[in-house]
Amino acid sequence: MSGTPTDAGAPAAVIRPVALVTGVGRRRGLGAAIATRLAETGWDIAFTYWTPYDARMPWGRDRGAPEELSARLADAGAGAVALEADLTDPAAAAAVLDGAGAAFGRPVTALVLAHAESVASGLLDTSLESFDRHFAVNVRASWLLIRAYAERFSGPYGSGRVIALTSDHTVGNLPYGASKGALDRITLAAARELAALGVTANAVNPGPVDTGWMTDRTRQTLARATPLGRLGTPRECAHLVAFLCSPDGGWINGQLLYSNGGLQYVPGADDTGTAQRPG
Repeated sequence: MSGTPTDAGAPAAVIRPVALVTGVGRRRGLGAAIATRLAETGWDIAFTYWTPYDARMPWGRDRGAPEELSARLADAGAGAVALEADLTDPAAAAAVLDGAGAAFGRPVTALVLAHAESVASGLLDTSLESFDRHFAVNVRASWLLIRAYAERFSGPYGSGRVIALTSDHTVGNLPYGASKGALDRITLAAARELAALGVTANAVNPGPVDTGWMTDRTRQTLARATPLGRLGTPRECAHLVAFLCSPDGGWINGQLLYSNGGLQYVPGADDTGTAQRPG
C-alpha cells in the first residue's frame, strides 16, 4: 500500500473532510465517478485499488488509472491519495484507514464501499475458492472497513457517512449476489450500531451500469427494460452518493436505495438479471 496526497493548493483556512472510496481501479468505474463527484463537492479523497483483480477480469488492467484519477481530483480542488490494497488480507482494512488518516492528518469522515469481487458463476459451477474469495472481499473486508472506520471516527456528531454499493443479481452470479446480500445486512446493522457516533449508513443499488462488462445484447435488453429507454451512468450513481454524504442527506439512514431508472426486469428475457458489476 502506498500513496502521497496531492496538494490541491486550497487556502489554509479551508479544511475539507476526508472520504475514503474503495474499489477505484478503472477510469470508467463507479468508484472513479464517485471519487470525482465527492471531490467536486468539497471532499479530500483517499481511494483504494487492486491491480491484480482488474488484470484477471475480462476488462483488464487500466494502466495509469490511479495516477490520472489523482490528477483529476486535484483539478477539482481536492487532496488525493491512492492506496493499493488487497482486501482479501484481513489486515488491509485497518491499514487503509490508518493510511488515509496519516496522509491527510485527520480521520475519514465518509466511507464509500465500491469494491467488489465479481466472477459470473452459478450454483453448479462456482468453485469453493471463488465462493470464499467473494465473501472475503465483499463481506469480510467491508465489515472490517466499517469497524475500523468507526473505531477511528472523530468527526462532529451527524457528519459521519457509510455508503455501500450493492446489487440484487443472483442468477448466474451466485457468489457475487449472495455476498452482496450479506453486505446489505452489515450496512443496515451499521445504521443502528453507529448511531451513537452520529454516523448514518445506507446501501445503494445503482442497477445495471455499463462500466465495460456488458455485451451489446445485454445493453439492448436492459435498456428496453428501463422506462427511460437507456442505461444509467456512473455519474448518476455518484450524484446520489454525493447527496447522501452532504449535510442535506443526513436524515436518510438505514435504507436500501435504488438508483436504476425504474428498471423492471422480466425473468427469462435475458441472463443478465439486474446485475450491477463492480466499477
